[in-house]
Amino acid sequence: MSQREDLLVGARKCLAEKGYAKTTARDIAAASGAHLASIGYHFGSKDRLMNTAVIEATGEWGDVFAEAVARARPETARDRARLLLTTLFETLPQHRDLMVSSVQVFGQAQFDEDMRAHLADGIAEARREFGALILGVPVAEVDPGTAAGLGSMVYNLVTGYVLQYLVDPDSLPTVDQAMDGLRALLPE
Repeated sequence: MSQREDLLVGARKCLAEKGYAKTTARDIAAASGAHLASIGYHFGSKDRLMNTAVIEATGEWGDVFAEAVARARPETARDRARLLLTTLFETLPQHRDLMVSSVQVFGQAQFDEDMRAHLADGIAEARREFGALILGVPVAEVDPGTAAGLGSMVYNLVTGYVLQYLVDPDSLPTVDQAMDGLRALLPE
């Protein structure tokens, strides 16, 4: 592994153990086995390293949804939505620290134009991937309008449940209640 990759691994370890706000550059250097100065060399700052680590980890968490759908091969959009919600609700507890960190990154991005642009690219890709997941098609087949409509609605659903979970984990609905809510929103 390169020193840059070691730093990312160390930052992710610190995110899980200490959280975003309590992690120092020295913590990351110790966890990664890299020199403290290498953070500045490879990332420019500890915050940029932490933000990059969060974005990469969040992307990997997002892959869990696609893998669940690929394994189960649900036939309808409704079944794929149910599986997405099931996977989301089941994986939130094990990814709580990551979700807290990702919320912090969104706040930090308001003060870092490069990070904001990187997050915007990530959101655009997530919207395409969520659109593809619900439609059961390859990502390449999701046009910009579908990503902006369906993809963004699913993205908002996921991030909304993440925020609700972080504030009050016991308040999340069951998957059946969430699906009933979607049906009530858009009756056939």
